[in-house]
Amino acid sequence: MITALIVDDEKNSCETLQSLLTDCCLDVSVVKYCQTIDEAVKAVELHHPDVVFLDINMKGENGFDLLERVKTIDFEIIFTTAFSEYAIKAFKFSAIDYLLKPIDVDELRAAVERVIKRKKAEAPTRYEYLRQNLKMSDGQHFKLALPSSEGLTFIKISDIIYCEADSNYTTFFLTDGKKIIVSHTLKEYEEILSDYRFFRIHHSYLVNLDAIKQYVRGDGGHVVMINGAALDVAKRRKEQFLKASSK
Repeated sequence: MITALIVDDEKNSCETLQSLLTDCCLDVSVVKYCQTIDEAVKAVELHHPDVVFLDINMKGENGFDLLERVKTIDFEIIFTTAFSEYAIKAFKFSAIDYLLKPIDVDELRAAVERVIKRKKAEAPTRYEYLRQNLKMSDGQHFKLALPSSEGLTFIKISDIIYCEADSNYTTFFLTDGKKIIVSHTLKEYEEILSDYRFFRIHHSYLVNLDAIKQYVRGDGGHVVMINGAALDVAKRRKEQFLKASSK
């Protein structure tokens, strides 16, 4: 059983989420809901919750104020609000969970499951990078959180040469010669990176278009990356790839 605190300035939102958690997440116990940051800080120190469901935009307050004011962030956070598309990208890059209102029950369950599996010790680092990513004027300078068996690594997008799929795992090949293996599918990273000059040239490869040294023509052809790797381009993706790489 994990304990949860709900922070939202709208009483109806608090009660609705509490009801959803009670009905659909039997391994979650809501210890309290709060409508101000002051109240939330006291509740965190008193109850030491495992997870806080936190609304960012509250009347005259910012949900991030809670993170500034608590002594130790030894809990997970699931943000619950309506965000801009830009902010959603920042959350995805930072490996932070969020739920858009009105909250979908399946998404709520999935977010709770991820919280249960996460290492709490990494929470302060993730939230600090989220703050940094949200301050960026454009997503090109976001840092991407990669959860591996060794912990959480944050990398610049420009340091990624390409990503390779291996069943439910993805291997990242970086400009410094390092490889990082993460237990997420390539499709997930395609969704995150596709707006930042990354292209899925093959079911196995997602490449940084700016890290291609050469394209060799053929049926589908292949690309040679700056680290010397030769990667096949799927025949059905060739035309789209050539169009994307010429921009």
